Amino acid sequence: MITAFASSSAVFAQAMTETEEWVANGVFYVIAAVAIVSALRMVTTSNVVHAALYLLVVLVCVAATYIVLGAEFAAATQLLVYVGAIMVLLLFGVMLTRAQIGHEDNLDHDQKWIGGLVAVALFAVMTYAVTDQWGTQKLPADRMPQQTQEVADSIFSTYIVPFEAISLLLLAALIGAIVVARRD
Repeated sequence: MITAFASSSAVFAQAMTETEEWVANGVFYVIAAVAIVSALRMVTTSNVVHAALYLLVVLVCVAATYIVLGAEFAAATQLLVYVGAIMVLLLFGVMLTRAQIGHEDNLDHDQKWIGGLVAVALFAVMTYAVTDQWGTQKLPADRMPQQTQEVADSIFSTYIVPFEAISLLLLAALIGAIVVARRD
């Protein structure tokens, strides 16, 4: 469960009291429930724009989970990269493909029960793997979240080459998307 919580003012809490741990766990469960409901609605809706908006809710819930865990840098990155850039890219892709915006009846087929069985089997395998690996272990109570300065120093010193390689890959993808969109 959640045993360390960082306030947004960068002053890290010591060990949480039992009440604070219950509140943090409650917030986590609410965020998780919203994310699960939004993810289910995302894959079951027949409107592609609504699916994109449900995906937006799921990505914001992931960022909120990072905040609860005390990883502010990961939360900010999640919001900027995924919620900001990827969602805009996805909505532009929907608009450029001239997909019908609105309710579509022909998106459903008879084999969706196979997808449901695969999803249940995958959930069972993942639950078994996580339970087998960690069981009922908890995070240590004195573990402090990593500060944004430490992450920035790591990215721009140790991992500068992979960071720049990914930026070039994203640039190439952007140029490719522009070329594909311009052909029409």
